[in-house]
Amino acid sequence: MAEKCSEGLLNGAVPGETAKRDENLKRGNWGNQIEFVLTSVGYAVGLGNVWRFPYLCYRNGGGAFMFPYFIMLVFCGIPLFFMELSFGQFASQGCLGVWRISPMFKGVGYGMMVVSSYIGIYYNVVICIAFYYFFSSMTRVLPWTYCGNYWNTPDCAGVLDVTNGSAGSSLNFTQLFNQTAKRTSPSEEYWRRYVLKLSDDIGNLGEVRLPLLGCLGVSWVVVFLCLIKGVKSSGKVVYFTATFPYVVLTILFVRGITLEGAVSGIMYYLTPQWDKILDAKVWGDAASQIFYSLGCAWGGLITMASYNKFHNNCYRDSIIISITNCATSVYAGFVIFSILGFMANHLGVDVSKVADHGPGLAFVAYPEALTLLPISPLWSVLFFFMLILLGLGTQFCLLETLVTAIVDEIGNEWIIRRKTFVTLGVAVVGFLLGVPLTTQAGIYWLLLMDNYAASFSLVVISCIMCVSLMYIYGHRNYFKDIEMMLGFPPPIFFQICWRFISPVIIFFILVFTVIQYRPISYNTYVYPTWAISIGFLMALSSVICIPIYAVFCVLRSEGDTLMQRLKNATRPSREWGPALMEHRKGRYAPVLSSSAESQLEVQLLNPEKPKSDEAGVAVAITVGTNGSTHSQDSKI
Repeated sequence: MAEKCSEGLLNGAVPGETAKRDENLKRGNWGNQIEFVLTSVGYAVGLGNVWRFPYLCYRNGGGAFMFPYFIMLVFCGIPLFFMELSFGQFASQGCLGVWRISPMFKGVGYGMMVVSSYIGIYYNVVICIAFYYFFSSMTRVLPWTYCGNYWNTPDCAGVLDVTNGSAGSSLNFTQLFNQTAKRTSPSEEYWRRYVLKLSDDIGNLGEVRLPLLGCLGVSWVVVFLCLIKGVKSSGKVVYFTATFPYVVLTILFVRGITLEGAVSGIMYYLTPQWDKILDAKVWGDAASQIFYSLGCAWGGLITMASYNKFHNNCYRDSIIISITNCATSVYAGFVIFSILGFMANHLGVDVSKVADHGPGLAFVAYPEALTLLPISPLWSVLFFFMLILLGLGTQFCLLETLVTAIVDEIGNEWIIRRKTFVTLGVAVVGFLLGVPLTTQAGIYWLLLMDNYAASFSLVVISCIMCVSLMYIYGHRNYFKDIEMMLGFPPPIFFQICWRFISPVIIFFILVFTVIQYRPISYNTYVYPTWAISIGFLMALSSVICIPIYAVFCVLRSEGDTLMQRLKNATRPSREWGPALMEHRKGRYAPVLSSSAESQLEVQLLNPEKPKSDEAGVAVAITVGTNGSTHSQDSKI
């Protein structure tokens, strides 16, 4: 008896529920709840935790930034995370299928797909660059350690050249600092002149960098193989990809804090500047970082939760995953700034001189700092292996979001049996669309997509989702759905956040994003107007799905007047509700007409009728209270 209970809890069942291998035989479920939690942690914890949060923290008041950061986590991050998990789990559908709740807003699901497509394309290019550095680190001396290579310029001044090199090199380095000119490090020249062979303009694509193209192929092959059987295969892979980055972070942290100058770097990272608490920009950065780092409105949370068992406690999961994500960001800051503090101490400069964010931190500043460590190739291999795993954890969910949406939307047995081929097709298309990002102007396009494709559009999508669930479908209906699923209604705090606080914070993020907008640039390169226009078009391409589909849905709806059509378009469809008949209770319970009941009684009294046939007839004639016939049983 104890074994059955423990097995039920392991598989995400509530106490008293009979444990099963798969509830939903058609779509499948996670092998156990640990797989779902690890996958969601891998999805939420990504490259941004390593290269964006530490930078935001020291730029916005150090330790003082933690206060608005955790305030936004409590009032916006965790509630939105719980909303998306509960939404996908209740319907057991991807980001398109869940909008049976209000068909007019299905454009929100298409917008999520567009956003996930953009992110999936450029995210795998970042992973491929990490693969390139990972392979390049497998050498006795890191290739970006010294100047004097054919790709270096006369202005190159390496850290180790200063310490152990010639007097000429030392003089050159000293002159650069005395003249307050920014030195050109060997790691920066390796990045710009060797890895990227960076062109002078975003329109000048130049040649495809074949090493990067090969690494891009490797990264897509790895993603495809890990998703070849959907959540059944990816759920096993995340045992490694979601946990090993913490092992690497811990190894690098232990090594970092033992270095001279590490404490000054950590103090620079954490020292609070309380005067910045009153700055609206600090609160805006905190809200934006929470929102974007948790992966809200990407569609991935809905998709991952759709493979949960119906009674899984997603309320508990949302708190665990959200706090783990934010704790990882803080922990990564210690790792990054302990090494940067050591480097600043070695150079005799302020930490701000060596601190950076984005690709500049991951592929220039931190790799250069690693060259100062004994056995530097080992630390470099570990660091870039960690980046690869962090990226893959997010990429798995992005690809699965697209595949699940396609398969659920078509929904027939033929496409379900061939889901592997759908995954392969999406991977091949993603690889081909990523090829331009491996050209000499690829980094310009990558940053353009990163800044525009998943910026304010995510905020708009999330805001519309909140409004449609709380005010169109109705908060009372949604709370009852959660109570039917979890056995208890959402806590009062979450009810208030969903209805009032979270939408206000989301609107604040949107306003802040607009006010803070600055034209994108990369170092000294300023993007031309036509490139920025393309960026805005990418951002609008996901948002425009919402009104276009809404108009299309209203035009298709029944009704003589516009108001009748709007009501019909926003009313839940007949298929809305739990996916399995065994969970359709309460207002979703099937009802029988009087003629059907009499027919059923005659059939049940027939001793020669097999039970399977009786069940088939019963299911075939059951119609939900909202007029729905359960789709997966209608063929019986």
